[in-house]
This record gives sequence, structure tokens and C-alpha cells, in this order.
Amino acid sequence: MKGFSGSATGTGRLAALAAAALLLASCTPGELQFGSRTLSLPFGGSGANTAVSSTPSAPAERFGRGPVTVALLLPLSGEPTLSAAGTVLANASRLAIDFINTNPNIGENITIALRDTGDTAAGASRAATAAISDGARLILGPLTSEQLGAAGAVARAAGVPLIGFSNNAAHAGNGVYVLALLPEQQMQRALSYLMAQGRRGPAGVFPATPYGEAMATAFRQQAIATGFNPQAVYTFSSPSEAASIVAQAKPLIERGLIDALFLPDPASAPAFGAALAAAGVDGAAVQLVGSADWAEHGTLFTQPTLQGAIFPAVDESGLNAIAPAYQARFGARPPQMATIAYTATILANVNTLSLASPPYNPATLTNPAGFNGRDGLFRFRADGRSDYALAIKRISGNSAATVEGPRL
Repeated sequence: MKGFSGSATGTGRLAALAAAALLLASCTPGELQFGSRTLSLPFGGSGANTAVSSTPSAPAERFGRGPVTVALLLPLSGEPTLSAAGTVLANASRLAIDFINTNPNIGENITIALRDTGDTAAGASRAATAAISDGARLILGPLTSEQLGAAGAVARAAGVPLIGFSNNAAHAGNGVYVLALLPEQQMQRALSYLMAQGRRGPAGVFPATPYGEAMATAFRQQAIATGFNPQAVYTFSSPSEAASIVAQAKPLIERGLIDALFLPDPASAPAFGAALAAAGVDGAAVQLVGSADWAEHGTLFTQPTLQGAIFPAVDESGLNAIAPAYQARFGARPPQMATIAYTATILANVNTLSLASPPYNPATLTNPAGFNGRDGLFRFRADGRSDYALAIKRISGNSAATVEGPRL
């Protein structure tokens, strides 16, 4: 299938970004807050405001011409920032259906039934119940953690698989899958790279937030799993603490016990880079390591003290591929999150999934060979979490270049 294929069968995935224990929460207008990081949305343009107005009790809006009904549950009303995110995802799903319908090499297997969840768990539960009553064989969405928990409970009780877009994997398993980039995946990829490069003493600096706690937990677990003895884990409440934390770490650095330092929070990374430089820490002696969130913060690439830092990243070519069509139809460039719904829609249409008996059975969904989506190769685990093939990028010359290609 052009642009999306099952690696094992030749038939037809976010990045996003995410922490395993977080709720997706609203922030200032035009932004969504993921723990310590912020994702901007295209407010003010038609790209964020083209969904049909609806309420959680409204009939589903349908697009697609296939025989298999797939429900898409998204917040299209309620809290403005959240509903703008829902609209972006709905628009991306429409674009994917357009791709299916206009491509003669792809069978039209599904019809998407879009339902509004509003911004509450109760709204998600009602939407999931209505979707199942409507004959949905698969549910895509919803977006927030509490809504995923509510909709997932309904889906499990009915035996209908669900692929959620939340950044919280706590609700995954038993027929509920999460299409999200989780902390442990990022840590595992970066730590494996460090091991191959001969680094032996990783440490980490994490904000005292749910996002930071999830990242710190993943760092500890994955460091041990990779074969490291993690030297130190530091937490902070404000970037103003950078100098004092560097002072604590410097003796370990001078003794060679710390030779890699994880700084996953993009907002505070420049402060720690500057503090290390001010303390006279040689950049060659300590490899700075960011997170996939760094890719959304291009200003980091211009920081002199972050030159040479590395970070794991999804393949951005998928977003670039759909951006012109999205711009043309909806009037704005899509944010990175658009690839999630686009990928999920194409995935739902795959012959070996949608036309199986029963459709979307666990053995096929969790094929270890995975699928090739708009964020690169990914696969679902038996526990409902997803793995992504991540590249390693290095900051140099005010940009970030790939130094090791994507791999699971």
C-alpha cells in the first residue's frame, strides 16, 4: 500500500510525545500541555476549525465508503484548546480517507463514524456506547487519559478493540492499544546508542512534575535493562536550580563516573547546558541527551551550549508528506499530532485487519513485524503499548541531523 504497509504482509503510525503517567491537560489558548512540555496548535486558521459542530449526543458524522464501521471518538466541543486538537485529528482522518478513496490500489474497506466526546470522561463513555450500538468493529481515540479509561472500559466490556491517542499507557491492555511515543521507548533508544558509543556512566536531570517523574522512572528502568548502572538522578523545581545541580554532579563528572547526562525537558535544557559550560565541563567528556520533545523546539538547535547534544526522534518525513494536502484542504499546516489520526485511519483500512474474521484480532494487530506509518515503523505490543522505530539526531550548526537511522 502506498505510504503505509504492514511490514510482514506488504499491506497497509506520533509521535507524540508522551509520558506514561500523565493526563493531557489544557494550558493557555492555542496550546496543550504534556507534563512539562507544550504543543502549539494552529488557532485562528481554518486548519483548526473545520470540523462539523456537534455535541456528545449528536449522531455520528460519516466519511468513507467501506463496509466496516470504524468509530473515531474525539473532543470536538467543550474546552477550546482540547476541541482544537480534536479537530486537527478529525481533519487528518478525513485526509486519510481521501487518500484511500482516490488511490486505485487501495481497497475502500472502512467508513469512519466520527463522534464527539466533549471534554469529559462521561462524554467519552457515551460516545463509545453509541459507537458500539452503531456496529463499530474498531474504535479510534479518544484523546485524553481519563477519556481513554472511560471509553476503554466500554470497549472491553463489548469485546471491541480500541486504539487510543492518549499519552497515558496506564489504560492499555486487554484489547485497548495506545498509539503514542512513551518515555521508556525514548530512553531505551538513546541508552542503546550510548552503550554502542562506549559511554558507561549515564545520569539524568528531570523536572519535579508528572512528566519528569515518568521520564525519571523510565530512565532508571531502561538504564538497568540496557546494562548500565545509572550514576545519579537529579530533580528540580525551576531551571534556576541548574547551577546547584551541576555543582552536585561535577565531582562525579571529574571522576569519569558521569559521561552522559539526560536533559529531556526542552524548556530547561538551555539553562543546564549553560550551567555545565560555566562550570567548565568539557562537552566531549559529557554527552548531553535530550528527548523526542526536542524536535518540536527548534530554538534549542541554536543554543551554543547544546551543540553536539543528541536526542531520539520519529521520522518527520511522514508529516512533511501529508502537509501540502492538509494545507490545501484545511488552510493551515498540520501539527505533528496529525500523523497519529492519519496513520490510525489507514491502519484501520488495512485488508488483513479490517477484512479478517474477526476483524482487528489481537494476533494481527500485534504482529511483531509491525506496520509502516506516517511516523515510521511501529508495532503494538501484547500489553497494548506501542513501539516506534526512532532515529538518533545530533545538534550541529543550528540544526539537527540524523546520525543513526530509525530502528526499533
